[in-house]
Amino acid sequence: MRLIVGNKVVYPSQGPCRISRIVKREVNGTLVMFYHLLILGGGGGELYVPVDKAQDNGVRLLLERLEIPKLLEQLERRSSIAGNGRQRALDNSIRFSSGSPFDLAEIVESLTELRETRALTIGQSRTLEKARRLLICEISEVLEETQEEAEGQLDQALKARNKARTGV
Repeated sequence: MRLIVGNKVVYPSQGPCRISRIVKREVNGTLVMFYHLLILGGGGGELYVPVDKAQDNGVRLLLERLEIPKLLEQLERRSSIAGNGRQRALDNSIRFSSGSPFDLAEIVESLTELRETRALTIGQSRTLEKARRLLICEISEVLEETQEEAEGQLDQALKARNKARTGV
């Protein structure tokens, strides 16, 4: 995958970024090319990712607009929640590092479902909020909507799941 300046990409656990430039830096006597990524969501920030390691680090292009309905449909389905907190935390850590929006949707769906049956731990609450924030930011960027509009779509999908489950 060859990326160019101006591409919007996702860096796992950071969310959508824009490639602002490609820079050369000397590392241990060798010139290395880096993507300079500007983080689009949250508090902003920047990252430097070696061009030849970007894909290995999970950098990917944003979802296509046509994939958003599929992502939202996933949120409407019932998830399979791991039996214990330790396994859930491990599963969620793996999902976060994959960089996949569908894995983030699984985190949001499963922890939202768990929250409906019992109080989440502080760690689970943070995980849920981070996964929601990353999904909302990507949906917002792809659909060129405000984050509030994207959050409304995410919440609507979660409500549809509740209606299907309860029949209300």
